[in-house]
Amino acid sequence: MIGCITAGVFGSPYIAPVTPTTVDYLVVAGGAGATFAGGGAGGFKTATSFSIGASFTVTVGAGGSGATNGSNSVFSSITSTGGGAGSTGASNGSAGGSGGGAGSVSGDPSATGGAASPSGQGNAGGNAVATTPITDANSGGGGGAGSVGGNGSISVGGTAGAGSSNSYSGSAVTYAAGGVGGGYALPTTGVSGTANTGNGGNGHGWTGSTNANGGSGVVIIRYPDTKADLTTIAAGLTYTKTTTGGYKIYNFTAGTGTVTV
Repeated sequence: MIGCITAGVFGSPYIAPVTPTTVDYLVVAGGAGATFAGGGAGGFKTATSFSIGASFTVTVGAGGSGATNGSNSVFSSITSTGGGAGSTGASNGSAGGSGGGAGSVSGDPSATGGAASPSGQGNAGGNAVATTPITDANSGGGGGAGSVGGNGSISVGGTAGAGSSNSYSGSAVTYAAGGVGGGYALPTTGVSGTANTGNGGNGHGWTGSTNANGGSGVVIIRYPDTKADLTTIAAGLTYTKTTTGGYKIYNFTAGTGTVTV
């Protein structure tokens, strides 16, 4: 819509706000679930001055449950890939936005963390190491947007891949961190990723039984607050709108649907 000038109540000119044509975006996919090894973080994409048309689709990816990958998040033509699940036992991690950690136990060959695929959204999961007694079970940590997941060591799980910080919500938040890998006995319970971060779930120990879910993703767009509000947002989308720091900020936290500019 082109800005127009009309007469105000007392004859003064009124200039209608102009619709936005470019936005800054953050698109984080759902993180992967975890059983033994750490879950990989959801894919992380961000950019400034991205051109938008008259309408676009938004989808917020769900976190994976247990040994499943996270779901993709979408904004317009941009897709971030769900995180790769951590290994359930002595096997490789799954590929994803960031890869899941691998597991190893009782003398089996070393397993490798899942790849970050497609590249550019995150990092690979951590590897496991070959072990001799069963009490030396270990697994790798899930990959994160900021770094590769740590490798397992004797009876100890690998560290989580670091996330990346972004402030498009109005304050700095770290997104897309991987999950910690499980060792032999501890921890017995996995810890799920925080909602709307895209974090991978933390793995439980080899003797544990409680699986963890990945954190759901998020889609955030912002543009100068001198521009008009978005016209319509589908009922299937959950979102908040704030105005701060010179920007209008739309934070989509669940659902899928079409947005009209």
